[in-house]
Amino acid sequence: MNLLLINHYAGSPRHGMEYRPFYLAREWVRAGHRVQILAAAHSHVRATQPVVGAAPLDEVIEGIAYRWYPTPHYQGNGLGRVRNIWAFCRQVWVEARRLVREFWPDVVIASSTYPMDVWVARRVARLAGAKLVYEVHDLWPLSPIELSGMSPRHPFALMCQKAENDAYRDADVVVSMLPKVQDHMRAHGLDLRKLVIVPNGITLDEWQGQGAALGAELDAELAAHLQAQRAAGRLVLGYAGSHGLPNALDVLLDAARLLKDEPLAIVMVGGGHERERLQARVRAEGLANVAMFPPVPKAQIPTLLAAFDIAYIGWQRTPIYRFGIAPNKLMDYMMAERPVLHSVEAGNDPVAEAGAGLTVAPEDAAAVADGARRLAALSAGERAAMGRRGRAFVLAEHTYPVLAERFLSALR
Repeated sequence: MNLLLINHYAGSPRHGMEYRPFYLAREWVRAGHRVQILAAAHSHVRATQPVVGAAPLDEVIEGIAYRWYPTPHYQGNGLGRVRNIWAFCRQVWVEARRLVREFWPDVVIASSTYPMDVWVARRVARLAGAKLVYEVHDLWPLSPIELSGMSPRHPFALMCQKAENDAYRDADVVVSMLPKVQDHMRAHGLDLRKLVIVPNGITLDEWQGQGAALGAELDAELAAHLQAQRAAGRLVLGYAGSHGLPNALDVLLDAARLLKDEPLAIVMVGGGHERERLQARVRAEGLANVAMFPPVPKAQIPTLLAAFDIAYIGWQRTPIYRFGIAPNKLMDYMMAERPVLHSVEAGNDPVAEAGAGLTVAPEDAAAVADGARRLAALSAGERAAMGRRGRAFVLAEHTYPVLAERFLSALR
């Protein structure tokens, strides 16, 4: 089977996020299918951008054909990002006949977070007589409306709504990472018989040997800090991931202030738009129990997480999460067998489902601090048992061989 995957933000282990397109595609290639990924040359979530000139660049990464389309750089979510989206979609639209002639897909997947790529994917699918799949990462325009305060009457929101409705009407299959979307999608015209849930997951080869055996040693300064905390008899409550507003890290710092006299060391590892402001808060408030470090390479994540006693993940209190959550970071925490302190209110809760930690209210520093104390008060054996349950849950439900087969099964 020939699968054409259109994902504006697709990455790879070489380029950084998004990883999901690569991991699904790699499993499909291993199963004997051909995969062509179409992506933009510039993405705000990618750590390393491909070097592309005035024309699209073709390359093969682990058997997966990538085509990078030249797109303008941008920052934030303003007009620059809209221009970037337009440039990508316009080029794929223009190349539709060439794509069919060169690759002749059996399946065309629209998977770019924003929904407008479904129009491009539909054009290619109709020219090839292929099945059309619409993959939902987040609900647009509902996400920018509820998370960023965009007016439902904003021209961009109206365009997204038109595209979302068209996707539900025209797609042969709708794949959602979010598990509680049925009512929303039905209200926008989806026949729920088309819907299949395929959440995020992990790839096993990155966890075999737990990173350290693969030579993924941590930066010396970070490793020394973690070792010093243990030597001082403190438990490490760690966060690894993006430092953005949706990650509710101000709540973690508020909790750190409440925990300043406890034998807990808070370690935050990652980058993002909010990192400098959060660092300034730590300095201004004298939060001596908080240390912040830059992001580590993906290969070092297992080693880093193994050094945490408790792993933290937090969310804003927002209605959009009623449709469910599917965070990669949480899968990593559970795969690392870390007990998880989860600050969330959502339509689903993998931590509670797996018995892998403790869930507390979001945007509530006192609840986070209390949750940290409760986990710290458990014996090491009790925390280890939570970690084992989390790993077993991921291995059963969230590995990419399982997810890739579930995705393809929906097409048969």
